[in-house]
Amino acid sequence: MTVALPPHVDADDERDAPRARRPAWRWAVSLLAILLLAGGAYAYLTRRGAEPGPGVAPTAAPPPRPAPVQVAPAKAGNVSVKLVGLGTVTPLNTVTIHSRVDGQLMSVRYQEGQLVQSGDLLAEIDPRPFQAQLTQFEGQLDRDQALLDNARVDLERYRVLYKQDSIPQQQLATQDSLVHQLEGTVKNDQGLIESTKVQLAYCRITSPITGRAGLRLVDPGNIVHAADANGLVVITQLQPITVVFTIPEDSIPPVLDKLAHGARLAVDAYDREQRQKLASGTLLTIDNQVDPTTGTVKLKALFPNTDNRLFANQFVNARLLLDVKRAATVVPAAAIQRSPRGPFVYVVKSDHTVGVRQVTVGVTDGDDVAVDAGLSVGEPVVVDGADRLRDGAAVSLQTSTPRREAAGGQAPMRPARATP
Repeated sequence: MTVALPPHVDADDERDAPRARRPAWRWAVSLLAILLLAGGAYAYLTRRGAEPGPGVAPTAAPPPRPAPVQVAPAKAGNVSVKLVGLGTVTPLNTVTIHSRVDGQLMSVRYQEGQLVQSGDLLAEIDPRPFQAQLTQFEGQLDRDQALLDNARVDLERYRVLYKQDSIPQQQLATQDSLVHQLEGTVKNDQGLIESTKVQLAYCRITSPITGRAGLRLVDPGNIVHAADANGLVVITQLQPITVVFTIPEDSIPPVLDKLAHGARLAVDAYDREQRQKLASGTLLTIDNQVDPTTGTVKLKALFPNTDNRLFANQFVNARLLLDVKRAATVVPAAAIQRSPRGPFVYVVKSDHTVGVRQVTVGVTDGDDVAVDAGLSVGEPVVVDGADRLRDGAAVSLQTSTPRREAAGGQAPMRPARATP
């Protein structure tokens, strides 16, 4: 049976109709799959590189560049065990010069900042009122001495007459009392004279100690009084001088043990930055109580201060030499690195690679650190460039610049290193 098609429908169009009705998303999925395959192939070839052609050797990756470092060998040496504390320079004697009499300041005989000796004349006060008073008392003494001499002559005469029964005993007793009265008057006159001479001596003001004179507080021509609060000048003893500093209370037993055995403990005074040494002295004594607010105890050290580099009330850093650890393994402080596992160093091996070595750090003395365990004498350790290292890294040894003392005792500055 033959079905007649509609006149407006062609047979070819009927065959193409199902193909046109296929969903468009199938084409999109196919295109996406092709793109993913192409991207994966490109990434694989980029990472692994294309397969070399026949007869071509594969290219090896270049080795890592050795890190430049500076090394120093561990040495055997003595390390000082020191206690460091902040201290204040305290003079043994500080005297504020006051006038002991009232009067006009006539002259000043010292220069501000001058080193004066004990007994040197510092200032003079007008002595004329006291000289006049001395003359008056000396005249009064002469008069009373004459009266006393006459009374003594009369007393001798009365004694002779009394023996002859020529005068009554009452008259002799009255004359004897008069002699004693005049003797007291003469002594009083002598006391007034001595007091005036002392006041005259006070008109010449001298230094009671040897030290440095401060700034002048009163100018010549002013009237000074013994009750003045400020005084004329302050004299501070500088030679010798002391430093009072503090140490933790946990350090008291070893210090007391050394003092009990008569040891003379050396103390060095450094500036605020602890770079420049100012003076050297010895421990004088330790305080008798601990400050409960800070948990520290005060110590006093004595310094000769012959060069006058220590000034009163100057802040210094005191270093008390408690002991010396001998024949210790010493490395520079820059070689010690820190990690959560504890301190370690980078040890340079014979094949110019480094290895991590855990160490036990002991006493630190300036730029030197004693290693109690983990390192042997002679082993080279990295002192500069450790921030770029890891265990097993290759290194190239650099020549270090010799250390020289900078001016004023400061450490030399390292030249800037270019960033690779």
